[in-house]
Amino acid sequence: MNTDYKYIQANIYNFQEWISETNPEVLKTNFEDLLEQSKFTLLAFNEHHFEQRGYTCFWLLGESHLAVHTFPESNKTYIELSSCNQEKLNVFKNLMQA
Repeated sequence: MNTDYKYIQANIYNFQEWISETNPEVLKTNFEDLLEQSKFTLLAFNEHHFEQRGYTCFWLLGESHLAVHTFPESNKTYIELSSCNQEKLNVFKNLMQA
């Protein structure tokens, strides 16, 4: 039996915020940079441009996910990061608030 394995506590930490940026290209670039700076493990990315207006995307992370939803008619974007790694989430949050 391998006794070196570190068990992960069954916790999910969340960070949600409304921001004013709604440009999909800016959002993709900025959030991918923030995830990389926070040392998250990027597994996959998917996005959808709505026919009328709006955009949604998400990053699947080794530590959970980041979702982004724009509401251009209100000049708002909602972001939500969920992670089992509180340290990485806190780095992301601090970078967002800087």
